[in-house]
Amino acid sequence: MLDVTEVSKSFATAGGGLPVLDRVSFTLEPGRRMAIMGPSGSGKSTLLSILGAIDEPTAGSVRLDGVDPFTGNAAARAAFRNRRIGFVFQDHHLLAGCTALDNVLVPALAAGRVPRETIARGRRLLERVGLAGRLDHRPGELSGGERQRVAVARAVVLAPRLVLADEPTGQLDSRSATDVADLLLDLTTESGGMLVVVTHAESLAERVGGVRRLVDGRLLP
Repeated sequence: MLDVTEVSKSFATAGGGLPVLDRVSFTLEPGRRMAIMGPSGSGKSTLLSILGAIDEPTAGSVRLDGVDPFTGNAAARAAFRNRRIGFVFQDHHLLAGCTALDNVLVPALAAGRVPRETIARGRRLLERVGLAGRLDHRPGELSGGERQRVAVARAVVLAPRLVLADEPTGQLDSRSATDVADLLLDLTTESGGMLVVVTHAESLAERVGGVRRLVDGRLLP
């Protein structure tokens, strides 16, 4: 379960604290999905960074399966992210010099030697996303939609408990956006994990379900 309790975030500025999130609370059960919408500057990406244990809240708590990642040091937090959280961003953030398969296996590489079964899972995922013939291709040899499919496969290769997606279809044409959305929803459903998507796209939000709106740092009912 993802349990978010009274999370607030403010940033220090020359004029004092700048509030971005104001007492955000919600829970997400295993296997469930949630879409967060809101205008630019409403705090959506900041909230996603906190859920992903990248940015620490000013107040409140985040627990994933009962664990608060902010109680440990930076190394423990990084290990927590690697084991339990998958990320999909608007920009795929693939490594230009690596093949599609190597990019999918990056989360496993961070933990050291990659087990044979993880390599096999990476291959299966690329086949699943329609890239069986592109395993050895580098990002520059792939289309935008194909690169984002690699990013989705990378996000779920370790079967994380929580997948976070920040505008995952924002830079894609309508057909590629539909394909990537299908894969993101299907793969997270199959893994039984939780999914939180931040998006401006009404169509994607409706497909994800559990739509909530973040306005002026507050998550509306």
